[in-house]
Amino acid sequence: MEAEKAQRLRAFVAAQRGVAPESVRVDGLRRLAGGASRELWSLDLETPSDSGSPTRLALVLRQDPPGRVGEGNLRLEFDLLRAAADAGVPVPRVHWSCSDPGVLGSSFFLMDRVAGEALPRRLLRDAEYATAREVMTPQLGRILARIHEIDLSRPELAALADATTGGASARADIERIALGVRELAVEPHPVLDLAERWLLERAPEPARRVLVHGDYRVGNVLFDATGVQAVLDWELAHLGDPIEDLGWLCVRAWRFGNDHLPVGGLGTRESLVSAYEEAGGAPVDRDALRFWEVAGNFKLALVFITQSRAFLDGVASVELASLGRRIAEAEDELLALIEPAP
Repeated sequence: MEAEKAQRLRAFVAAQRGVAPESVRVDGLRRLAGGASRELWSLDLETPSDSGSPTRLALVLRQDPPGRVGEGNLRLEFDLLRAAADAGVPVPRVHWSCSDPGVLGSSFFLMDRVAGEALPRRLLRDAEYATAREVMTPQLGRILARIHEIDLSRPELAALADATTGGASARADIERIALGVRELAVEPHPVLDLAERWLLERAPEPARRVLVHGDYRVGNVLFDATGVQAVLDWELAHLGDPIEDLGWLCVRAWRFGNDHLPVGGLGTRESLVSAYEEAGGAPVDRDALRFWEVAGNFKLALVFITQSRAFLDGVASVELASLGRRIAEAEDELLALIEPAP
């Protein structure tokens, strides 16, 4: 399988470069762990350059699951990465995109393989990341300000208006999540009923609509000992309220036990907001930030319910069962946020 895939990649890259296939080398092709909705492959590419010496690239292939046809959102993700790089956001550099299923069986694109770590537990525990822990909260705030300034007038981003994931309005998002809870939950969840009412009563109208990353959290960031190296996983990007990203970053599940530091277990909300505003982000309304943090935990409760339902419906998975038990964690956090101690 890998040999045929490598051969097809050689032919594709050769066509993009206008060179003979035999002058292109693809080495070390292997499937990477991770990628919930996309396949990830690591490879080393060598192609001829104009100077005559070979150009070597360390790449990642990001691909739709085989059998999916059409560009879908993968081409948009490619264009988003290019626009983000132009806005000064640290992201992998993208090279080529292809929507022809005749090449690899589904849409894909090739991007730089960025060195770094992606496991939040290592970030929060390992001594080598002590400096990163100190600097990443303001880094994440400054980077988010750049994301929210990405130029939406770029023609290739016009498809964002048709994106279906989030962004219609805060109220519509809450109604959609609440419907999912009612359809999938197998037992009553009065805390979620309370959270739904609280959120619907307070749903804000955004002061402006920007590009929202949609899954901005430490688990979607590559880091090293100096801090953030790249922001990954743009597949949930949409137009919406910029504070949604700030609130999602503060959701309890991303703290991995460091609950006294709400921003991914790394820092405070005030440190995040100050860095965001100082980097050019619009002033953050604290009530809106609280709303979006509550909304994030509400959404995560639905994710846990969905996992639990899959297990109860017969999918034999210890992981699904364990995630389903975490509904109580989201409910506990919702109560703490909705009715904070005096």
